[in-house]
Amino acid sequence: MVWTEKEGMDVEEDIRQLKGMVEKSHRIVFFGGAGVSTESGIPDFRSSGGLYSQKYKYPPEQVVSHTFFISHTEEFFEFYRDRMMFLDARPNAAHEKLAKWEKEGELLAVVTQNIDGLHQLAGSRHVLELHGSIHRNYCMQCGKFYDAGYIKNAGGIPHCECGGIIKPDVVLYEEQLDAQVIRESIRAIEKADMLIIGGTSLAVYPAAGFIDYFKGKYMVVINKSATVRDVHCDLCIQKPIGEVLGQL
Repeated sequence: MVWTEKEGMDVEEDIRQLKGMVEKSHRIVFFGGAGVSTESGIPDFRSSGGLYSQKYKYPPEQVVSHTFFISHTEEFFEFYRDRMMFLDARPNAAHEKLAKWEKEGELLAVVTQNIDGLHQLAGSRHVLELHGSIHRNYCMQCGKFYDAGYIKNAGGIPHCECGGIIKPDVVLYEEQLDAQVIRESIRAIEKADMLIIGGTSLAVYPAAGFIDYFKGKYMVVINKSATVRDVHCDLCIQKPIGEVLGQL
C-alpha cells in the first residue's frame, strides 16, 4: 500500500494514540467481524469484492438461510464448502496480537462474528463466537460430532453413520444466536475499560447492538470503511486491522 506523506503522518499519529490507550487499559475486549480475516485470505460479505457482490445461481443471502438449508441442502453445502470453508487459512497480525494481549492478561475476551476459528488457532482462549464455527458439526438426528475436515471432504450432503444429515454449527439467517454466548459477550463488554471494534461494518444485528453495553473509557473503531459508530468513538482508523495492530 502506498501512502502520501500526509497520510503516513496521520497513520503514525493514530497508531501513537492507539498505543497510548492500550497501555492505559487492562480490561480490553475486542469485537470483530469478517474484515479481521480478509488479511488471511478469507473474503468478507459486504465490501466491493465480498460474497454479496458476486454472482451465483442463488443470492448468497438466500443460500445462508435456514430455509434454504432445509429446502436446497445440496446446493447449500456446495456454496458452503466453496465460499465459507477455508481450512488452509492462517492467523494474521490482528489474531496474533489479540492472542498475545490475552496471554499477558490485558484482554478479557474476543467477541467475534466470524466462524473460521482463526482466533483460537492464533492462541486465543476466551473467544465468544456469536455465529458459531465451521469446526463444529453435528448430526441432526443423533447429535454426533464431526470436524470441519469431514464436512469439507464428504461431497454432496454429509451424512452421519446413523443416516442423519450433519449440520454445521453456524448461525444461519432465520436462526437465533446462542443465549449463553450472548450473555457472556454482553458481560465481557460491560466489564471492559477499552473496546476495540475491528473489521466490521456494524450492519448485522443483533450482534452489532452489543457494543451499546460498553461503559468503559476508550472505544476504538478500526475498519477499512466508515461505520455508523465512527462519530461516537474515541479513535477511528480506516485501515486494515492486521496492518494496524501489527504496528503496536
